[in-house]
Amino acid sequence: MRKRNTLPEYNIPLYDRIFPPTKITLPNGHTVLKPRSRQPLIWAILVIVIFLSIKLTGFDLGIIFARGNQLTKILGRIFNPDIFHFNFSTLPPFFDNPIQWFGAFFDVIGQTYKASYAPKAIEPLLDTIKMSIVGSALGATLALPFAVVASTNINRNGISVAILRFLLNIIRTLPTLVIAKFCALIFGLGTFAGTVAITVFTFGVISKMMYESIETIDMGAYEAMQALGANKFQSFWTGCIKQIAPTYFSYCLYSLEMNIRAAAILGFVGAGGLGLIIDERIGWRSYEDLGTILLMLFIVVLIIENTSQYLRKKLS
Repeated sequence: MRKRNTLPEYNIPLYDRIFPPTKITLPNGHTVLKPRSRQPLIWAILVIVIFLSIKLTGFDLGIIFARGNQLTKILGRIFNPDIFHFNFSTLPPFFDNPIQWFGAFFDVIGQTYKASYAPKAIEPLLDTIKMSIVGSALGATLALPFAVVASTNINRNGISVAILRFLLNIIRTLPTLVIAKFCALIFGLGTFAGTVAITVFTFGVISKMMYESIETIDMGAYEAMQALGANKFQSFWTGCIKQIAPTYFSYCLYSLEMNIRAAAILGFVGAGGLGLIIDERIGWRSYEDLGTILLMLFIVVLIIENTSQYLRKKLS
């Protein structure tokens, strides 16, 4: 009878050496080895990692319970923006004169809006939107040619592809706030620095996503154009641009969504926009004003996000 080959002991996992598998006898008399579950080891490692993280970071659950009431007070003021402080007690009876009542109603709303912090936040909000749109458009435009050159199915020179991808990885790993800080030091405080920071961030993100998308397209039309004597630009424009256009515009819209949120905090490092007045209101503990700013930002982000999703569905 032929001997059954057995694995050498050094090929057996260390866990199975420490905790030998259970031998199970089947009804037909054969035996099988059932390895022991790794879950106890995984849970033990997870508990140790969490314990060490708590010790190293100085996390104290008692402070959360002791200071948790401050969080509810601050959130209570933020979710009570001054734009909602209407005084309807001055309204005349509705059934006496409905037209006069509606006029007084809209007058109360207008007075409340003017007395709130909302008019002061309009200009920084518009700056944030303009920074996001211009930065996204510039970054996305610059990203496309670099993404083409960084694609291995278009550029056959491995050295240039590796160098370009390395530079793109460096750009992409830099946080937007760090880029904005450098831009503020170079170009001065204001929205121009924020626009440049958003441009650089968008360039890094879209370049990465686009060269990965380009590498998955059908190269048949590109190779056919090359065989007919067309140069690389003509071949790519004719054979590939239609395949990547929907994906490219979808990435542009997605970047615009991200940049609207990112632009709102660039003012913390002097890059203009809503971040400047958000930092100012937090410093003055004006949480009702902060709630008004966040409400306006939420409405803008919601509109842009829904519009972007609708357009992306149409593109797909």
